[in-house]
Amino acid sequence: MDGLFEPTHIVFILLIVLIIFGPGKLPDLGRGLGKGIREFKEAIRGGIGATENPKPPEQKNP
Repeated sequence: MDGLFEPTHIVFILLIVLIIFGPGKLPDLGRGLGKGIREFKEAIRGGIGATENPKPPEQKNP
């Protein structure tokens, strides 16, 4: 597994992706990937914040 992500390998992989999806689909793929990563980060932050500072249930006075 040494040298798996050398610059020539990355260029070759990107060339194959370009051939498969075409230049018209690449902006949509990048946008979707960015949105997925952003939502994942927000979910992680929300999950951590919810467990660190839990709100006590509100009590009603009769």
